[in-house]
Amino acid sequence: MTASSSGPAERPARVVTKTLQDGVKRTVLPSGLRIVTEAIPSTRSASLGVWVGIGSRDETSAMSGASHFLEHLLFKGTHKRTALQISAEIEAVGGETNAFTTKEYTCYYARVLDEDLPLAVDVLCDAVADSILEPADVETERGVILEEIAMHEDEPGDEVHDIFTEAIFGDHPLGRLISGTEESITPMTRNQINGFYRRRYTAPQIVIAAAGNLDHATVVRLVRRALAGSALDSAPAAPAAPRVGNKRVRHQKPHTVVRNRDSEQAHVVLGGVGIGRNDERRFALGVLNNVLGGGMSSRLFQEIREKRGLAYSVYSYASQYADAGLFGVYAGCAPGKVEEVLDLTRAELERVANDGLTAEEIARGKGMVKGAYVLGLEDSGSRMSRLAKSELLYGDWMSVDEMLVRVDAVTAAEVDAIAAEILAQPMSLAMVGPFDEAQFPQR
Repeated sequence: MTASSSGPAERPARVVTKTLQDGVKRTVLPSGLRIVTEAIPSTRSASLGVWVGIGSRDETSAMSGASHFLEHLLFKGTHKRTALQISAEIEAVGGETNAFTTKEYTCYYARVLDEDLPLAVDVLCDAVADSILEPADVETERGVILEEIAMHEDEPGDEVHDIFTEAIFGDHPLGRLISGTEESITPMTRNQINGFYRRRYTAPQIVIAAAGNLDHATVVRLVRRALAGSALDSAPAAPAAPRVGNKRVRHQKPHTVVRNRDSEQAHVVLGGVGIGRNDERRFALGVLNNVLGGGMSSRLFQEIREKRGLAYSVYSYASQYADAGLFGVYAGCAPGKVEEVLDLTRAELERVANDGLTAEEIARGKGMVKGAYVLGLEDSGSRMSRLAKSELLYGDWMSVDEMLVRVDAVTAAEVDAIAAEILAQPMSLAMVGPFDEAQFPQR
């Protein structure tokens, strides 16, 4: 790995640029804001993202949903542009812009023709650095978000994952909804949101990433010009270090949560505690996850869907955060088949925990991890995301070749060890369907 994160004591009084590999460069501005780019001359597009290292886990319970609320509001107008101008200027050149919020970061992005990258830089930097947050817009977006929350509750296949996450993390910020709840969003004031915005959206917390047919030095000049005189053109500071967490995240004791819904389908997630994203065992877990429930050739898919036709969807997944993680198995099936699906799932998890995987399965799992990773880098948008996440979440740049080497180096013993730890633990169960908890006692 090539370290790309400035140490806490480093406070650059000038622009510092470093080449991380051919075509990939990183610049730290005096304010602590970082700019990372990857030049892809063979494309005619460019993707740009303004990534802020603030997400829903940075909120108090009273401010739950503030990051997502703010994401909506930053496209509603600045001192320079109205909401219509923000969208129309990008769409007029055939580009697209959007944003999303996660538990640990928020991203505002645009994809345009390479010749329109200067416009994208100016529009996105303006929106993130100088949003007005008009009171009328706050009320409009409050209504939109409350509708979004209500719609989400009407999607049991999505809701069950939120229930499962809360079952693992409880009232810890990682266990809360990114969107917040009706109880937290309704009373949230414009002043509270603006205070969150100005305290949290600071230059050291921001990474601007771009990938496509571009020149790094030009992108740096465009960003500096767009941010000149704004709140992000601030005094010298060191970039924020990657989030590591102050202490181990507490987990709930394994238990069952059933959300009764008069539905034709049942949705279940069975699982438990996983590992954090900085855990070196994440590569072994990736191999395990693919073999267990990562595709049509996976054990769970073959056993539950292909052989028995018990579920229309079944897969396993791992979610990883700075200092915590979870591992789960999802299945969607007819209510009358839930108990059989759960019995088969538990039996398969126990089998893998006790016996591990075969050499052939491990080789296939490695191939799936590598293939998904490389094929996922086919466009400028995914390249841009990789740049930003490497800088914001890890503070390190790992080349594609290095990553492939790390996956190839995974041993059978490492996969078996992580399987024994993750799959043999007592597990929580989240369910949405026409049931009550008494039908599914904790096991």
